[in-house]
Amino acid sequence: MSEALRLLRLAVAGRDYRYAPLAAAGKERVARAPRTRRILAENLLRHGEAGVAADVLDGKRVPMSFRPVRLIMQDLLGLPLLVDMVALRRAVAATGGDPARVNPAIPVDIVVDHSMTLMHWASPDARARNERTELESNRERFQFLRWCETGFERFRVVPPGKGIVHQVNLEHLSGVVTEIDDGSGEAPLLAPDTLVGTDSHTPMINGIGVLGWGVGGFEAEGVMLGRTITFQAPRVVGVRLVGRLRPGAVATDLALTMTERLRRLGVVEAFVEFHGPGLATLSVPDRATVANMCPEYGATAAYFPIDRRTIAYLVETGRGPAAEVAEAYAKAQQLWADDGEADAALGYDETIEVDLSAIGASVAGPSRPQDRMEISAVPSAMGKVLDERQRPRPRDLAQLTDGAVVIAAITSCTNTANPHAMLAAGLLARNARARGLLSRPWVKTSLAPGSAAVAGYLARAGLQEHLDALGFNIAGFACVTCNGMSGPLAPEIEQAITSNGLACAAVLSGNRNFAGRIHPLAPASFLASPALVVAYALAGSTLIDLEHDPLGTDSSGAPVRLADLWPDPNEVARLVAETITPDLFSETRAHLFEGSPDWQALPTAGTRTLYDFGQDSTYLGDPPYFSTPAGSTGVTTIRGLRPLAILGDQITTDHIAPVGHIPETSPAGRYLIARGITPRDFNSYGTRRAQPDVVVRSVFANIRLRNEMVGGQEGGLTRLEPGGEVMAIYDAAERYRDRGEASIVIAGRDYGSGSSRDTAARACLLAGIRAVVAESFERIHRTNLINAGILPCELPAGTTRKTLRLDGTETFDLEDLPAAFADALACTLVVRRADGATDRIAVHLRADTAEELETLRAGGLLPSIAGELGVH
Repeated sequence: MSEALRLLRLAVAGRDYRYAPLAAAGKERVARAPRTRRILAENLLRHGEAGVAADVLDGKRVPMSFRPVRLIMQDLLGLPLLVDMVALRRAVAATGGDPARVNPAIPVDIVVDHSMTLMHWASPDARARNERTELESNRERFQFLRWCETGFERFRVVPPGKGIVHQVNLEHLSGVVTEIDDGSGEAPLLAPDTLVGTDSHTPMINGIGVLGWGVGGFEAEGVMLGRTITFQAPRVVGVRLVGRLRPGAVATDLALTMTERLRRLGVVEAFVEFHGPGLATLSVPDRATVANMCPEYGATAAYFPIDRRTIAYLVETGRGPAAEVAEAYAKAQQLWADDGEADAALGYDETIEVDLSAIGASVAGPSRPQDRMEISAVPSAMGKVLDERQRPRPRDLAQLTDGAVVIAAITSCTNTANPHAMLAAGLLARNARARGLLSRPWVKTSLAPGSAAVAGYLARAGLQEHLDALGFNIAGFACVTCNGMSGPLAPEIEQAITSNGLACAAVLSGNRNFAGRIHPLAPASFLASPALVVAYALAGSTLIDLEHDPLGTDSSGAPVRLADLWPDPNEVARLVAETITPDLFSETRAHLFEGSPDWQALPTAGTRTLYDFGQDSTYLGDPPYFSTPAGSTGVTTIRGLRPLAILGDQITTDHIAPVGHIPETSPAGRYLIARGITPRDFNSYGTRRAQPDVVVRSVFANIRLRNEMVGGQEGGLTRLEPGGEVMAIYDAAERYRDRGEASIVIAGRDYGSGSSRDTAARACLLAGIRAVVAESFERIHRTNLINAGILPCELPAGTTRKTLRLDGTETFDLEDLPAAFADALACTLVVRRADGATDRIAVHLRADTAEELETLRAGGLLPSIAGELGVH
């Protein structure tokens, strides 16, 4: 805290507080600034950086530091960081230091929500069986997390079975404004609740007026160890909302529309801030649905301001005292938004207007969340998938055939945090049941809510029994299908699909439908509202036009259309008012950190400060990331790079390092079988990402990857050069490493979009990839590459892999790598062709701050941290 900044007093409900006044930077300056800039400025002011705070409020794109109040993680992405922390402790102890020095510097919560595979469904005991299987499959990982509960300070674990991280964060963990103990002994210091998270969907919390965003695992590790986050003060795009959603449209439709529009606009690395008269018509769950999709449109944050809707939501979810503090603080700090406020005078860098009344029922797919369409366009979109696979259109859709929906999953925090959307799904199920309709027998149906509160209000409304009758029994409170943990289909269904070569589809109420993510037997995946998921389960095919065609026939043989079943919005609103009460959330919150008896009984191994992974573990392993890669520190030239892959646009982190099913014939599958693991016990790539031997074998192992070096053939394949032998990308990387040759990847636009998983950078690092050259990068993966010591280089406008006529026989050099930071870091890509010709291209090294360049020159973040702790 800067001594020059005079703190002010604030009394709320009989308690005294202090706060760092934003007005110290100038009331008029604050009034002109978007609210996200105000929150960043408060963070800077509170830490003594008044000059930078003024520049940020004025909209200058200056380098700045950010110190979040807390860090949130989910288990798949958080567990490798904890393994790193333990390894650092062992290394510090080995050099005679105190291992207890390695501890989180800020509060950290990890929610165990990504470990469940949907093995059981459509039965009353599905949840209990899935939770039992989850514990059995992940016992070793869970034992380690139990040890972490006591092994680390300022660290809490939300055990499995409690809900999905972002919904838990929204409903329970945040009070919008937080109290900070600054050690002064005086009244508590108030500040905006700010956070970063290891999941790219962390911005869901923006829906409640909290500024937070997703970061890569390396960056989160730095935050845990007390480092600040440094970046260029972001561009802020204003989205002015007018009108209100018309009857029949839900927040999912708004979220998919915003994803389409903002991805087309281009908001990568920007803050998006919503304002305007339409804002008052959206509830916090509606806002959170839109904010959750933030990484799908590429922004860093998607912020909704604090207003009366925010305060009402805190009260509704049992946080009345926090609501009083939040309202008083927001008004004192010029963070409050009044109803109908246009915010026309705010200094947005760009503004677009969205008319809520123009939004209709939407679906996105078949493999990208920004590819929104009207529901009537789904048959055509699926038809294109069939054309690509040279499959004819089936004539009889009343059976399992091409285009069939084989997965219908109400899943993910995106929509299960929204009572209107969930109750609408229950009402549609009730109406369908009244007409005698059932889900088609080939559809794997499931309901995995994001919190127990959802189960509570569905039961209170009398709707869960109708969902159960259609096969939407609660299968768990976890992120399953959306995360790629959809599990097997019924054996007879899998056999029918494989023996007939069918191209089938999944429909889910999630946020991710990337190629190869949801299920290997569903090449197409469509995102939809929970109610539409139920409708597609009834129809059983994506080749049926739900807007015009019957979903089925009732008991009298009459056709039943979607319009016949769609719930009355007034009934939805009535049920929301009747069933959503504070006690639903307060009861859950009281036991949030208590696990089941089986969780509590898990044994742990190790001392108070050290943990032993064991030598034979295929889940946990000593991380090799702390040593500096040979020839990386401070180099100015890298020569002889071999291309592992030449790729197109929108290569996601799912392509780079998949999260779900491990095929038996994949490099990771072969490794596990050699270690005595049967395919039944493979679990997933995600659950094994704390084992480096599995991580390296996941590199570009996506079954839907198309590497142009092998003619765009599907799968994680490449050509070994010279010679042209086709093999798995991991196998080629190992051959190059054995020959002492490093690798490079060439790609198109938006490289590294999707999940924030740092595994995508770790796998590349372990595979010997030294650089990625692309037309553009998504924010989180770019920072992950830098923190892994891998060079992210951007091609100049107009230059692509196509204009360079690359075929994979080339080798590449990177010359003139900068030694000091400047506004534009230029270096040279040298292309050496097989015929002896050479091209030289000026590329931009995407180290956007001096700290990022320093990290690159140190060989990555973890070697840098190890050096600071005296570990060599």
